[in-house]
Amino acid sequence: MKTDSLGGLRRTHHCNALRAKDEGKEVVLMGWVQRRRDHGGVIFVDLRDREGITQVVFNPHVDAAVHEKAHVLRSEYVIAVRGRVDRRPEGMANPSLDTGEIEVLVLELRILNRAAAPPFVIEDEVDVSETIRLKYRHLDLRRPGLQRNLLARHKAAAAVRNFLNQKGFVDIETPFLTRSTPEGARDYIVPSRVNPGRFYALPQSPQLFKQLLMISGFDRYYQIVRCFRDEDLRADRQPEFTQIDMEMSFVGEEDVMEISEKMLSTVFEAVMGKPLALPFPKISHAEAMDRFGLDRPDTRFGLELCNVSDILSRSEFKLFSKAVQKGGIVKALNAKGCSGFSRKEIDDLTEFVKIYHAKGLAWIKIREKDWQSPIAKYFSEEEKSLLRQRLDMAPGDLVFFVADRPEVANESLGNLRNFLGKKLDLVDESRFDFIWVTHFPLLEYDEAEKRYKALHHPFTAPLEEDIALFDTNPLAVRSRAYDLVLNGSEIGGGSIRNHQRTLQEKLFHILGLSPEACTEKFGFLLSALDAGAPPHGGIAFGFDRLVMLLCREASLREVIAFPKTQKAACLLTRAPSAAGKEQLDELFLSVKTR
Repeated sequence: MKTDSLGGLRRTHHCNALRAKDEGKEVVLMGWVQRRRDHGGVIFVDLRDREGITQVVFNPHVDAAVHEKAHVLRSEYVIAVRGRVDRRPEGMANPSLDTGEIEVLVLELRILNRAAAPPFVIEDEVDVSETIRLKYRHLDLRRPGLQRNLLARHKAAAAVRNFLNQKGFVDIETPFLTRSTPEGARDYIVPSRVNPGRFYALPQSPQLFKQLLMISGFDRYYQIVRCFRDEDLRADRQPEFTQIDMEMSFVGEEDVMEISEKMLSTVFEAVMGKPLALPFPKISHAEAMDRFGLDRPDTRFGLELCNVSDILSRSEFKLFSKAVQKGGIVKALNAKGCSGFSRKEIDDLTEFVKIYHAKGLAWIKIREKDWQSPIAKYFSEEEKSLLRQRLDMAPGDLVFFVADRPEVANESLGNLRNFLGKKLDLVDESRFDFIWVTHFPLLEYDEAEKRYKALHHPFTAPLEEDIALFDTNPLAVRSRAYDLVLNGSEIGGGSIRNHQRTLQEKLFHILGLSPEACTEKFGFLLSALDAGAPPHGGIAFGFDRLVMLLCREASLREVIAFPKTQKAACLLTRAPSAAGKEQLDELFLSVKTR
């Protein structure tokens, strides 16, 4: 005999749908018991579903049997109730609830499932470790805040799909099981049972496949796609992540930027209720490094850096002058009004910049009549005058200096700038500041491996006017790459690609790949470029990071349903796990322990 666990009831409303205008209606609600309160014989239950909470009332004068049955209810029991919508008594409305003007007088109760006592209270302001939350993620996901975040993620994804579909893009899936290619982060590899000793790699991005799709004639492609990188994790990085992946044929940088801006404006309108101001500002990579020290500048506050190498290149303070003579720079940051910092605070900041390989942090406190600093005595009056003018130094200021290789000076002071922006409450957290960073260097030099590497990836095209520099000064070649930065976080990056085989082979050669290695690793791409490849370019957006910023969260784990820990583990399912001997034998593998 079939049974109906709902007892013939059919839900008529979500728990957040009822208002005073519904007074007198008979409704059916279903959800979880948030809390139960017994007030002098009348039992009140806050009933919760994904939309919100409604107070339901079990009154012995309305139905004694139903009231008696309600005594067993506990937190997280799953119930269905049929009842009548009633206004709350005078003075008993709850303004913190959307349904705070009404309650439901229960006429029928069905207990659909009982629940063990949860390890933590299902509410947003719960004091529980992230380890416990991730172990019981199925319960954590019941919290209203996480449900709001995942619903925002859903709205963002739907907005992306609707927008790109309307703009003529085609959603095409690309393989998860592919081959490992060099010049990226570490791959996750998958053994092949039917090809013993051979391995697939999980894609770090669909880069090569989307270029092949352009060569195939699909001139507008997109995917909201899972990607994988076996790298060290942090709050804004996961081993598996989601990209909005796009590629277009017959376009230049401006075309890609324009369509990206309009797409993001549509997303913000769908999730936040208002579009963005377009177009976004642009800044070259060189200017970003000069002013902010980082290629992902947070433009919500000032506190910009300043290069003072020319002023101090002959300084009697040898740490500065020798750094410049060796090809380094002296970079300064004026923390306006911060001369009251204690010596301990300055020492702490010195330790902070050492994280980014700076050897130290010089400083000067600007007083009314003099400069207070261990290094002030080394500056001539001319140097002081020039520094005062360039750095806009005034009494009460605290100026920091780092002298080192350009990459060290920029990164250390750039991160110090961000730290002080938060510490001094200079950042307007209500703002969403976008900025494009363009004209990145195409290459960087790896001192450890003594070879050039692609700064983005080896398929990025150089600026045409810089191609001649390949033979004389490869590090001076700028790329046709562009990153989109939001509030100091890179949310997207892309480039115009090499669409001619000769240029792609030249770049492979500069990267140290032999002709044999090019054929082995990228022969299929080179062959495809020979088949009539159109000019093309694209971009990929970190969807998790975008949603994290939209929801004003500090961690990706707050916008992913089932995230991994910083050690790439799933505490809910206890993955990764050991493989059995039989499974390993099928794959012709053995495990070597350390």
